[in-house]
Amino acid sequence: MNAKLLADTFGPAEGAGLWIKRAALVVAGVAILALAAKIKVPMWPVPLTMGTFAVLAMGAAYGPRLGLVTILGYMAVGALGFDVFAGSSAEKAGLAYMAGGTGGYLAGYVLAVLALGTAALKGWDRSPVKMAAAMLIGNALIYIPGLAWLQMLYAGESFATILDWGLVPFLVGDAIKLALAAALLPAAWKLIGDARA
Repeated sequence: MNAKLLADTFGPAEGAGLWIKRAALVVAGVAILALAAKIKVPMWPVPLTMGTFAVLAMGAAYGPRLGLVTILGYMAVGALGFDVFAGSSAEKAGLAYMAGGTGGYLAGYVLAVLALGTAALKGWDRSPVKMAAAMLIGNALIYIPGLAWLQMLYAGESFATILDWGLVPFLVGDAIKLALAAALLPAAWKLIGDARA
């Protein structure tokens, strides 16, 4: 297993400086996740949001441990009532929002970050094909609890209806984000060059 991650390629590698760098990365990661969640690109059949892209890319760049701390920090900020999720607002936020239809997807974010971070430790973020495969796995780990939670909330609806609500409209956007991540992360490693050695 190769322990080199994008987050390891700059700044201090030991001592107090490393802990300061990690704290700064967590704060920056939470801010980026919050901003990305609010980006909506008009598209058919639903607007393309960048929240899942940011979650998966951050998991790959940070690795499973720092990624987990960051995503849990993001969830904690959201649970406190701050408007940091794609569908949250000043009036609809906090734990009540998180327990609604989006709750399962938020739980899936945690699983996806761990999966992408683990894949990055194995070097998958250096190859477009492997990064695309990691993104597919990450997306599946978001959708599985997301759809399961929707089915629990709307127990009277058929699973086909749940898929129509919570999966099918997002597939085109997810394919675009998958291609973007599969290109960008390996390209970042190429730019870093000798830092990955």
